Amino acid sequence: MSGKRIPKYQVLFDLALGALTPPPGGRRIALAFGYGGFCHLVFALAVAAMIAAMFFGMSESLGRVPAPWSYLANLFLVLQFPIVHSLLLSDRGRKALNWLAPRDVAGTLGTTTFAIVASVQLFLLFAFWTPSGIVWWRAEGTAFYIVCTAYAVSWLLLIKASYDAGAEVQSGALGWMSLAQDKAPVFPDMPTDGLFRLIRQPIYVSFALTLWTVPVWTPDQLALAIVLTIYCLAAPRLKEKRFERRYGTRFQRYRDTVPYAFPKLKGSPDHDQNRAQ
Repeated sequence: MSGKRIPKYQVLFDLALGALTPPPGGRRIALAFGYGGFCHLVFALAVAAMIAAMFFGMSESLGRVPAPWSYLANLFLVLQFPIVHSLLLSDRGRKALNWLAPRDVAGTLGTTTFAIVASVQLFLLFAFWTPSGIVWWRAEGTAFYIVCTAYAVSWLLLIKASYDAGAEVQSGALGWMSLAQDKAPVFPDMPTDGLFRLIRQPIYVSFALTLWTVPVWTPDQLALAIVLTIYCLAAPRLKEKRFERRYGTRFQRYRDTVPYAFPKLKGSPDHDQNRAQ
């Protein structure tokens, strides 16, 4: 059984309002807004770099490493994100994140420092990739508008999935806004609403869709799409093990009802009943 859930937009509004009217504490407030401002800046830069770089099929970026070293540099860039991202989600990795903030507030700032690291990783990958200079296909005419629409829809799905999972966690806002209010972070419940009604991993699937709906295709984009899609399909298995430990039979019922990555043609009639248990 569960009580009435507070709407997600209300949770975000209350969290932001509380951060803007914090209790006294100059050092704490300065740390909170300092980390928060930096977090959202690098987050925005990373998203902008991702959207722009993939729109051009990774054919336009700042990387200028000469061949054949460019292949090694690109390999490093594409592998560093899934490897480090997965490690930081482990128990040992979460402890390592505590090194990135003052000890007395490191735990509270955990989601913020995690978002900072992930954003820096993504920015490095998409901004400093060295293009091969080869373009296989570039959408033109009607195909260009169709593909661009699919690309935009993929990003909208990713935004929606992140909102359904708890935008305050996905963006890193939960940590610094909680610190500003001098309280422990309150994490959202296990996500089962919105896109999580259809599949268990909508964030990873939506991200994978952005990799395959671009209007320019190059060897660079294909390599990136293959590696990151494999990660998007495999990495959530580790996440689900953590959820099973945390939520027990409740997650097991959800897992047994909702498919992993590909939605069913028909909805499960007893899904809502399982969610309420």
